[in-house]
Amino acid sequence: MWKEFKAFAFKGNILDLAIGVIIGGAFGKIVTSLVNDIIMPLFGVLLGGLDFTSLQFTVGEAAIMYGAFLQTVVDFLIIAYSIFLFIKMLTRVKRKEEKKPVAPPAPSNEEILLTQIRDLLQEKR
Repeated sequence: MWKEFKAFAFKGNILDLAIGVIIGGAFGKIVTSLVNDIIMPLFGVLLGGLDFTSLQFTVGEAAIMYGAFLQTVVDFLIIAYSIFLFIKMLTRVKRKEEKKPVAPPAPSNEEILLTQIRDLLQEKR
């Protein structure tokens, strides 16, 4: 059972996934900081000094914090858009690599010799 688990845990896809999750978590923190510290204050200035995180309404004793929800939605949209741009850039680079013409390898000595023999046989006919 240990060997099966080891084979599963150390497959390339699992390691790639783990690396992706770690990088995604760090990227999420960067985007959250971008939203909280730059974008939302700018929206607040445009809307007359309104702070989205403090937007709420109360129903009885419950406070509905819809400002925090709005901030989370903006955070999600920025993450989704940045991932979209990153994937678009990767596919563009991949397409350019595929379009590059691959020069055929130089013929080997055997191929040159066989070509000469073929040409001589055609001349004799």
